[in-house]
Amino acid sequence: MHDDVARILVDGDAIQRRIAELGAVISSDYSGGSRPILVCVLKGAYMFLSDLARHITIPHEVDFMATSTYQGGLDSRGVVRLVLDLKANIVGRHVLLVEDIVDRGGTINYLLRLLGERQPASLRTCTLLDKPSRREYPVQLEYIGFEIPDEFVIGYGLDIDETYRNLPFVGVPTPELVERLLGPIATE
Repeated sequence: MHDDVARILVDGDAIQRRIAELGAVISSDYSGGSRPILVCVLKGAYMFLSDLARHITIPHEVDFMATSTYQGGLDSRGVVRLVLDLKANIVGRHVLLVEDIVDRGGTINYLLRLLGERQPASLRTCTLLDKPSRREYPVQLEYIGFEIPDEFVIGYGLDIDETYRNLPFVGVPTPELVERLLGPIATE
């Protein structure tokens, strides 16, 4: 499986160290009995949320949302569609939206507007990976794991054609893997 990875951008040990740091900061920021609700954006953020929740030392809840934007290929351009909504009522609650990666910002922008309309007491964001060079929508990211270059990545919850989420690191797939799973990619 690792033969399909051209190079590792963020190794597993670095991910775990950074998640522990984020957990400590989030625990401190939400201390005082606010009991935040962590909203995981499926599917990509499930692994990040699982590890992050273990490092948050204050009482908290977890809920899930899922969106769809990918129209095929490596680009995420398209209309954001809500596939799974929260079960919890977030009126007056402190909400932390947990994402795997923010690049263009379309999905997180959509979710922040949607959740903001539900009148939470506060609404913050936490992402494992940030690609600010691709940003098309201005979004505020309070907690960031790693800033990465503009490259397609897989592993640690991120997929290509629903595979490779189980890699313990974040890496760049080989061109051969991309072509095998997605077909030839047109260059602009």
